[in-house]
Amino acid sequence: MAKCEICGKAPMFGHNVSHSNRATNRQFRPNIQHKRVLVDGVWRRMYICTRCLRTLSRGEK
Repeated sequence: MAKCEICGKAPMFGHNVSHSNRATNRQFRPNIQHKRVLVDGVWRRMYICTRCLRTLSRGEK
């Protein structure tokens, strides 16, 4: 579910780095929203990242 159905953006992994330079694992999660989107003239409910949502709304103007 935590994957954009348009661009495929999914959680990524990296490290928290403390002041002592000790690295612990962390996860970067994309901002995924469940929205109704007009795709090829048909309304679909899909999981979409906010970057794609912003790009789609830009094309409506």
